[in-house]
Amino acid sequence: MAASASKDVTILRELARQYVAVCADPIQDKRRKLWADHNSLIKTRPLIYVRAIVEVPQVDTLYCEDPFYRGYEHYLRHRLYWASLGDDWPHEPWITVQAVHKCWGWGLSGQRHVTGESGGSWKVDYPIKALSDIEKLQPPRHEIDEAATAAAAARLGEAIGDILTINIDRGPAFRMWSADISTDLGYLRGIENVMLDMMDNPRWLHELCAFMGDGILRTHEQAEAAGDWGLCDHENQAIPYARELPAPAANVNGVKRRDLWGYMAAQEMTLISPAMHEEFILQYQLPIMKAFGLTAYGCCENLTNKIDMLRKIPNLRRIAVAPVADVKRCAEQIGTDYVISYRPNPAQMVCVGFEPPKVRKIIREAMEICRGLHVDITLKDVQTVEHEPDRYPQWVRLVREIADDFT
Repeated sequence: MAASASKDVTILRELARQYVAVCADPIQDKRRKLWADHNSLIKTRPLIYVRAIVEVPQVDTLYCEDPFYRGYEHYLRHRLYWASLGDDWPHEPWITVQAVHKCWGWGLSGQRHVTGESGGSWKVDYPIKALSDIEKLQPPRHEIDEAATAAAAARLGEAIGDILTINIDRGPAFRMWSADISTDLGYLRGIENVMLDMMDNPRWLHELCAFMGDGILRTHEQAEAAGDWGLCDHENQAIPYARELPAPAANVNGVKRRDLWGYMAAQEMTLISPAMHEEFILQYQLPIMKAFGLTAYGCCENLTNKIDMLRKIPNLRRIAVAPVADVKRCAEQIGTDYVISYRPNPAQMVCVGFEPPKVRKIIREAMEICRGLHVDITLKDVQTVEHEPDRYPQWVRLVREIADDFT
């Protein structure tokens, strides 16, 4: 083994030992039970979790030289920092190697034009310009590069497999954002063009959305037939414990989609009316969602006027209440029928200054509105804390004080 590789492995092994210790803390089981109850509509205190944070001091400097090891170093350092925040996220005793898929995308991709500035803005030159370009799309398939996947798992296993379980995620490539139709539709056609198509080319747009929905569903069916869905494949943009479903687990494959959480969103449709959202997106999402045991819906889009529409999802359990949504109107419509995934505006929480009185006011008002309901609080999409990472744990402690008043 080369000296640099030996150094990289030494770094990973120490991080893996630290992470195993975190996962062994009895508090993880307590958190799992809380989420299982909460997601099964059994009353708990409001649960708190942090996700999608960009400024993490522990990953500002990485020491592994090999890009392969460096990626897992980033993951472990990020998890160790996350564990220090004190939220309700349960940390699982495994590290995942993503299967290498032979088929990604739709056969067309747009050129991404960037500012050239690190972390700066960018715009896609959408590949579907003419209506006839739909004929260039390729139907997706579920196919794993077994040799590449096995090589990656073996390499990581040789480094840290005696310390931390190596989980191989064999689930289909088309999940989360690549499975909700809306996201890829935006990349392929452009949101503004899709809006115009709803009026100018509705039949064509229906053909495109049906093609995408059928393709995604087909990959899910192929993965199930191949025994590639696993208990690590729950997706609900939160913590996927629920009494109705098997718990997440490493390397337990061959499960059915009815044993898993599914997830959908339609952020690109936030300015579309409920009727058009249902006509052009939801009706094509429904066959995909119905195959799962439970589903969650929504991310950053405003669903205030679409709760009635979402009730058509028979296995729906969680609804996102985004920063732009009307919390009061959402809570009145959702009631105790679903879990409210409340997402306060990160700019007001930690991104632009940190003002505890303002945070208390916003969170307490939201919790008063949701009193007696099933609600969790998510701090997410945090692009900056202005180089003051102590805001994360301070926010968690402050919000927990409030949440404890609403048990």
